[in-house]
Amino acid sequence: MTYQLYLGDRSYSSWSLRAWLLKDVWELPIATTYVDFSGQDVADQLAAIAPARTVPTLVTPDGAIISESLALSEELATRFPDAGLWPADPKARAIARSLASEMHAGFGALREACPMNLRVAYQGVEVSSAVRADLARIDAIWSYAQAETGSETWLCGDYSIADAFYAPIAARIATYDLPVSDASRAYVQAHLHHLPFRQWRAMGFAAGADLPWYRRDYDRTDWPGPQPIPAKAVAEGDPVNELCPYSGDPITHLADIDGTVIGYCNAFCRDKTVADPGAWPKTLALLP
Repeated sequence: MTYQLYLGDRSYSSWSLRAWLLKDVWELPIATTYVDFSGQDVADQLAAIAPARTVPTLVTPDGAIISESLALSEELATRFPDAGLWPADPKARAIARSLASEMHAGFGALREACPMNLRVAYQGVEVSSAVRADLARIDAIWSYAQAETGSETWLCGDYSIADAFYAPIAARIATYDLPVSDASRAYVQAHLHHLPFRQWRAMGFAAGADLPWYRRDYDRTDWPGPQPIPAKAVAEGDPVNELCPYSGDPITHLADIDGTVIGYCNAFCRDKTVADPGAWPKTLALLP
């Protein structure tokens, strides 16, 4: 048996993003299955692995079913001790664990008012006093973690579980243009530029529907992260490659990436690339 990770819609499932980052950043040998969010029947789709009823859920090779995200993270850190999911330094590790636990249990006002939606960015968002209190607390603990560990980019040195847990918070701050300190905004930008985050967001455009119940009635603005290289799907052209840059399989679908036609083995490979070509080094390597 293998590790099997059940995840939700990439554009909207904040807890799924956290679990996927653990798998992807540390290249853990975990297979993934995606649950459809369009029917709002996640528990029914997980009936075969009861008692799971939410995503993410991890099924281990020995049959343990873990549907609680912090427990899932700790279990992966235990089972893959050499991967470095937590900081090696004891003080940094203690701070990272504290921050991840606070994220897991807190910031309810922010999470309720600003659901994660990686398909849009808003401006002119009205911020309640409760959300402002959550943002002030986030400013405080992010600043504390970086000051105590001497970290300039991530919270506690190298990227860790704590950063994976705060990736959706960073996304909310960015997409709703929420007021935070300059230092916190720099940390948010580190997430928006992080290739695994960019790839997850791009795949959300390639698979999954635009779900109206996640929308908010604010004016929209440009995505606050890296601007994508011009790209579009095309029906014909003279591709520079014969095999898909990701799978190595023969190409069947084409995309024009800033004037260069590149082939992919299926629509998903093409569409995730078109959504953000700069997130995919194997595609960038084919550009002149």
